[in-house]
Amino acid sequence: MSHPTPADPAQNAQMEQDVVESIVPLMPIVLPVAGGVLMLLLASIAVFMA
Repeated sequence: MSHPTPADPAQNAQMEQDVVESIVPLMPIVLPVAGGVLMLLLASIAVFMA
């Protein structure tokens, strides 16, 4: 079974790099939100267990 190859190998590498670069600017928003949700979850577990 043969897989089609892209006409330009650099184009495939550029697409992968663009996906990573599109996610990186969201990190300052995503990480604090995820931390807040985790803290809320852990606090609710601690109150429930107490």
